[in-house]
Amino acid sequence: MMVKITAARYFIFFVILLGIALTTCTSGNNSSYPDSVKYQQYYVQGGELYKNYCANCHQPDGSGLGRVYPPLNKSDFMEQNFEEVVCLIKFGRSGELWVNGTMYNQPMKSNPSLTELEIAEIATFIYNSWDIKNGIVEVGQVTQALTSCAVR
Repeated sequence: MMVKITAARYFIFFVILLGIALTTCTSGNNSSYPDSVKYQQYYVQGGELYKNYCANCHQPDGSGLGRVYPPLNKSDFMEQNFEEVVCLIKFGRSGELWVNGTMYNQPMKSNPSLTELEIAEIATFIYNSWDIKNGIVEVGQVTQALTSCAVR
């Protein structure tokens, strides 16, 4: 009788250990999870890049600057136009831009020196700050978006 109880305990211990191992391995491989190392690196580096390239106009809290520079926080344009946002980060824009029903007409300067990785980091930051939680933006997504804006 004692052998059966001990074997049962080992079996339960093994099942629990296996469950923990599988959970750890599967969640660690998903780079879009907020607790993944890759996501955290992109987010932190993106925040630094945002401070250097974007915050002066769009403000540290993403609220924009009155009717001069549009908000990124709670921005219908950002939510609906991911590829165009990536293109704007790299190539800038002039002309009218409608955000949340308000027209903005201040030119946005280009940032031609930014690499695709840096743009992915900035995009990860802005798409996961304030009230937005979209996960990591991969370099491949940026490459695809930049290709589409080059075609236009």
